[in-house]
Amino acid sequence: MNTELWPPLSVIRNAFETGHAAVPDAAAAGVATVAMPGTTSQATPQAAPAAAPVLQDLLLPLTELARRREAVAQRGFTARWAPGRLLSVLHEGRLLGVLLDRCIHGDLWQGWMAAGEADWASAFDVLLEPDDEPFEPAFGLIQAWNVLTLEPSPQLCARVLGEVSATRLAAIRAVHDEWAAQKVLPIAPEPGHIALRTVGGVFSVLSGTPLGARDPRADYQALYRTVGLQLGSALTPSAKAAPAAPVPPRARPQERPEGGWWGSIRRWFGADGWMRPAFAVLALCVVVQNVGLLGGRGSEEDEVRFRNVPTAPAAASANLVVRWKDGVRVDEADRLLRTMSAEVVGGPGTNGVWRLRVDDPVGGLTMLAASPLVESAGPASERP
Repeated sequence: MNTELWPPLSVIRNAFETGHAAVPDAAAAGVATVAMPGTTSQATPQAAPAAAPVLQDLLLPLTELARRREAVAQRGFTARWAPGRLLSVLHEGRLLGVLLDRCIHGDLWQGWMAAGEADWASAFDVLLEPDDEPFEPAFGLIQAWNVLTLEPSPQLCARVLGEVSATRLAAIRAVHDEWAAQKVLPIAPEPGHIALRTVGGVFSVLSGTPLGARDPRADYQALYRTVGLQLGSALTPSAKAAPAAPVPPRARPQERPEGGWWGSIRRWFGADGWMRPAFAVLALCVVVQNVGLLGGRGSEEDEVRFRNVPTAPAAASANLVVRWKDGVRVDEADRLLRTMSAEVVGGPGTNGVWRLRVDDPVGGLTMLAASPLVESAGPASERP
């Protein structure tokens, strides 16, 4: 089992103990000292020729880091706390990352610890991706297994340094649900390996692999879980001022929703947002795009797919459009479309219209028009 993960656990632990960033000491880690242009190097003459290539290797990641942090600064997030917002909070002299999930009681928020050690990711960690930018790169690893609670207070010095979309937040909630249910994934434990995997049958997330026997990531998680508990239990000014007040609920795995798969979808996107028509459209769109529920990817897809350069999908032309009646369930629409061998190639639009491709457009239109599930249907060239 590969145990050479970066940065070393000793460096991460020392950062928490000293309150400094987890930057390894060059000499301790065996990293060559690089002389900057115009300075006098103390390296031996034999090592001098290697300085320029090492410096060249450093320029690209440092430039990218500066670009991403400049993008965060240019975005200028407000200080308002909201679901999906990525915070930096000050705890015992060290900045920690927190992704907010939901407000659970008064000013008390529940969320997950966010870190930056991608090598240490497990199957229940979610790595943020370029589509999630701008966000602080040091907090791009969301520990869906490390639930914590906190409330706004002056000593936290909290700043908003990113914000994930409703879709990404729903995906992270789905990963958290898998962790809470102790789901066993058919993936080999390989520390340091990062790949795409499907979660909840709906979303694709970039994560690590499950923990194995004598896995070094177990100690890493124990370290971060302790820090999360310390942060969540830290007294706030309001708690000190009113010690007799009832203790609000602390961080805990969310209860398994009723209604099976569809109930999970509704909770992942949030009960309040689900009642808004525009948000319901977004949820259905995610289901179709990610899972092919109405005729897409097959069930034989690998559990883990390593990222490759994406290829542009061939444009599929639609010959019918349909708008479902209010209250129609996804499984009901799915059965009807399978009966008529229809493929969803687009939608829903802002007006709730789905675009379909059917081998027999005339027969398909007849079936749609006769169905009690359909509000309106017509040729793709028309708007129903």
